[in-house]
This record gives sequence, structure tokens and C-alpha cells, in this order.
Amino acid sequence: MTKKIITLNSNDQLETAERLFKENHIRHIPVVEGDRIIGMLSLTDLLRISFADGAYEEDADVETIVYNMFTISQVMAKNLKSISSDTTIKEVAEILAHNEFHALPVVDGEKLVGIVTTTDLIKYLLEQY
Repeated sequence: MTKKIITLNSNDQLETAERLFKENHIRHIPVVEGDRIIGMLSLTDLLRISFADGAYEEDADVETIVYNMFTISQVMAKNLKSISSDTTIKEVAEILAHNEFHALPVVDGEKLVGIVTTTDLIKYLLEQY
């Protein structure tokens, strides 16, 4: 589990999200209100709305226009599956293997305490061998 969580608020801009994805080399960002998670934004979510990615020389300008058409709340996944910090590695692997998402927020009570991604799981398995 990654405990140092980079988060967004629903009132942040999609350009801020893109910057955080690039600067931190991550693919999932929990969207929070205080300590409570309300959604998950993935890099794939941004790519779905950013049809101009790499298509034009001035693609940054086109992306800005597209990003201004949507809010984080409109783009993020809202119906999340979450786990608690005492969920076993096997349970995490089963959840990720049987669903179409690649990140699980770790929530104790209603407080976001971490995130587990498929990359975290693969790194853990590699450490075992």
C-alpha cells in the first residue's frame, strides 16, 4: 500500500490533475473531501476526454480547451470498491483480477489511509522471489 497519497479535490482543475500525474509518475489519484474519498481519477480517464493527445503541434492548447469543458466530478469514477488496511494481499489480488480497475483506495472507517495499485501488487510479489 502506498501511504503517501497524492489527492485532488472535486473543485481542482483537470490541468492540475494532469500535472500531478506527470510530475509524480502515477496513474491514479483519489478525489477527496477532507479525509473522505469521493472518487478516483485515473490517467485513463483523462486520456478518454483528451482526443488531442499527440495529434496536434499545439495539443497543449487543445487539451486546455477540452479540460475546461469538464470537471473532475464529471470525469472521476464514483462507485468505488475500497478495502481496509487489514485486507490480505490475496483478497487485493482477487479484487483486482476480477474487476476492470487497477487501484483500490484503502479506507479505515471513512478516512482514506492509502492506495493499492496493480503496480504495488506486482512489486510486492517480486520482493517475495
